[in-house]
Amino acid sequence: MEHLRMRFVLRFFGFLFSVGAIFFLIGAVGLAYGFWFYSKDLPDHAQLANYEPPVMTRIHASDGSLIAEYARERRLYVPIDSVPKLVIGAFLSAEDKNFYKHPGIDPEGLIRAVVVNLRSGGSREQGASTITQQVAKNFLVGNEKSYERKIREALIALRMESTFSKEKILELYLNEIFLGTLTPGRNLHGIAAAALDYFGKSIHELTIAESAYIAALPKGPNNYHPFRQRKAAVERRNWVIERMAVNGYISKEAAEEAQKEPLNVKPRNVSPNSIASGYFAEGVRRDIAERYGEETLYEGGLLIRSTLDPKMQAMARKSLVDGLVRFDEARGWRGAQQKIDLAGREWGLALSEVPILGDVQPWRLAVVLEVARGQAKVGLQPRREASGQVVKDRETGIVGADGVKWTRRPVERAVAVGDVVYVEPLADKEGQFRLRQIPEISGAIVAMDPNTGRVHAMVGGFSYDQSEFNRAIQAMRQPGSSFKPLVYATALDNGYTPSSQIMDAPFVLDMGPGQEAWAPKNYDGKAGGLRTLRYGIEHSKNLMTVRLSNEVGMPVISEYSRRFGVYDDMLPLLSMSLGAGETTVMRMTAAYSMFVNGGRRIKPTLIDQIQDRNGRTIYRHDDRKCANCNAEKWDGGAAPKLAENREQVIDPLTAYQMTSILEGVVQRGTAQTVKAVGKPLAGKTGTTNDAKDVWFVGFSPDLAVGVFLGYDQPKSLGNAATAGQYAAPVFRDFMQMALKDKPATPFRVPPGIKLIRVNASTGTRAGGEGGGTILEAFKPGQSPPEFVPPEPEEIPQAEYAPAPPGAPRQAGGVGPGGLY
Repeated sequence: MEHLRMRFVLRFFGFLFSVGAIFFLIGAVGLAYGFWFYSKDLPDHAQLANYEPPVMTRIHASDGSLIAEYARERRLYVPIDSVPKLVIGAFLSAEDKNFYKHPGIDPEGLIRAVVVNLRSGGSREQGASTITQQVAKNFLVGNEKSYERKIREALIALRMESTFSKEKILELYLNEIFLGTLTPGRNLHGIAAAALDYFGKSIHELTIAESAYIAALPKGPNNYHPFRQRKAAVERRNWVIERMAVNGYISKEAAEEAQKEPLNVKPRNVSPNSIASGYFAEGVRRDIAERYGEETLYEGGLLIRSTLDPKMQAMARKSLVDGLVRFDEARGWRGAQQKIDLAGREWGLALSEVPILGDVQPWRLAVVLEVARGQAKVGLQPRREASGQVVKDRETGIVGADGVKWTRRPVERAVAVGDVVYVEPLADKEGQFRLRQIPEISGAIVAMDPNTGRVHAMVGGFSYDQSEFNRAIQAMRQPGSSFKPLVYATALDNGYTPSSQIMDAPFVLDMGPGQEAWAPKNYDGKAGGLRTLRYGIEHSKNLMTVRLSNEVGMPVISEYSRRFGVYDDMLPLLSMSLGAGETTVMRMTAAYSMFVNGGRRIKPTLIDQIQDRNGRTIYRHDDRKCANCNAEKWDGGAAPKLAENREQVIDPLTAYQMTSILEGVVQRGTAQTVKAVGKPLAGKTGTTNDAKDVWFVGFSPDLAVGVFLGYDQPKSLGNAATAGQYAAPVFRDFMQMALKDKPATPFRVPPGIKLIRVNASTGTRAGGEGGGTILEAFKPGQSPPEFVPPEPEEIPQAEYAPAPPGAPRQAGGVGPGGLY
């Protein structure tokens, strides 16, 4: 009997074992299948090892200040070795205290979360995701909550733990995690970006309270917004501080002190440099996008050192804006920007709905509240920080008679209640403002180093917020007479001298059967007879320029315009010698740079250097080589020199002759207003036909500047408008500021140039003929003609030039006169 019972027991346990084995096998197969099913589309070890989170690209000025950031996710990548222990402790206490103990998923945390969720009946959900799992989320598409997604997330977490060290996972987490949106449009990812935007600090400067607040945000940034949810934010921060003390990262006493601190969130304000540099930053952005593509621009973490000089940029903007406003206000007051009905409305709310230009400081948008007794009371739109917080609300001011004097109207006729206008504070009168209006005319200014092409300043219009169209590099406009120096440089480079004489007399070009002849004229409508090349430029003589072009040959001039980069393929037509083609301010400024730098080609650049996210230099504008610059020690010999690799565009002696002639334009010619700067300067005015465009392009020995003014839809600036009136003063004002503390450096005379005193009028060697004299530049083998007493001069009748076979019409539509 006992034997039978033993056999039954053995059979029963054998049956149970078999059933268990079968279930185990089924479970193992099911688990293996589930693992295979949920793992089949997951990233492998190589993908995980090569993962790099998107990092924002930052653009810095030449002095290191930040001018722009570009990103889809605002993130600054910080290696884990550079993260303070305090910050690490705050995040581990808030998110995953067992991080260094678990294999990617935390059973203890999972059980705790289940218990809490069951006890609360689902009213207070607690997550159980580890830091590794939170990093794993970034490898999955979408944010839906499902068991399938949690399984896949856990599998990636386990795979990550076998691929990365704990330090690498923590590094990815601290740089990847979303930490809110303090300023509209700036989604913050990672601790470095959050520290900057919330507290204006680097992570190394964060206090206990600040570190705890940032660590409190991953659970729900909007729930702990420092302004909208301040109470909840403080409570959550204090809970994190408490956990930091419990986990041993800080002392109990330090925690108690930190919990007493106010939130102290101080949003990072927009840099003044970025406000003034909208056109420049956009130029850099476009360049980077063309070089490397949009993905690298917005996610590649490039560090770009630009050529921008913030001080010079501010000077350039002020000079251009002042010039545009000066022209615009001379044409009268056009009225308010718009009108709002204040009846029954709070004026501050009504005004806050009106769009504002954010880059026209110190101008302020205002609404007229009262008009009485020769003055208007205006309410000012509040000034705001980058976060949108109001700095000062309910400001008012007064616009009196002095503030509307330029309108040539009394206050009562200039504005009315409800008018929305721009005003500017009067410097010497507290609370007093001057009426302003956005100019209809636009323009551009570029300032560059003529030796390297580094652009120190670029302003492409009155306001980048108003119009992103950059008139410095995108607007194709006729340069007018500012092109003439290239004609004369071509002549000088091919045997002419500054004293060579050209007839200033009528010229007619036969356009062929059935076509009206082309007969250009001088701006003043007069012809002056035989004159020197220098005189032709200094006084911008159209007839002399056309005759000289006809002698030298337009194909040769076309080739020189290509060498200088003004045009890529200029039509060899005589009208082009008067600037009838279209080019940009940037190209013209670069071309003039080649006169003052000795005739060497330069390529304008907004970028000095680009580094990738790992700090490796991937682009450098200055690619010159320096032999022996890396010598370990100096042996007392000559210092190493950079190898010259710039192409010689024209003879350096020709370049100096042209520089000297352009200096005469400032001293005796069409740009004498520039003499007020009191430093050696050279340049040329340019006024197109019907005065639709006015230019001034010029330089000092170390700074080249181009200025253009004109309407976006070309129309005349006025019958009597000239570049000397409107463009040259912008150049003058800029140079007065830019060169204020610089010595009066003369232009460099290259070896081989002979300076000979000549008669300023005739170009002949100075003798006893009387009249003013100047020092003229001659090349070896050249000399001025000797003085011969003149016979009575008779200006010849018009010279007729036959049309070449199949000649096209004169491109550009240059009329008979107006170029100056």
